[in-house]
Amino acid sequence: MRTTRHPTIRFCLFWLGVLLVIATPLVGIIPGPGGVFVFAGGLALMLQNSHWAKRRFVHTKRRWPKLGHYADIGLRRASARRRRERDRAPLER
Repeated sequence: MRTTRHPTIRFCLFWLGVLLVIATPLVGIIPGPGGVFVFAGGLALMLQNSHWAKRRFVHTKRRWPKLGHYADIGLRRASARRRRERDRAPLER
């Protein structure tokens, strides 16, 4: 059961996500895959705490579905898993 967060906490977590996404190029300079994880963490925080970010993400996924698919896999979104299972079901019958 998920409870709603206080608006101040949501605001702070959203901006922490923005800062992580902005910091991605700086972390990306360091050898290793660190930038990918920093970007994914920032994107996840932004999507969990902002309706605006969710709408932009959905719009982007509809425009570039292949990239949206990879983003769903990376973020392990439950809605994407349900959608893949729903789309596979008619093929298996």
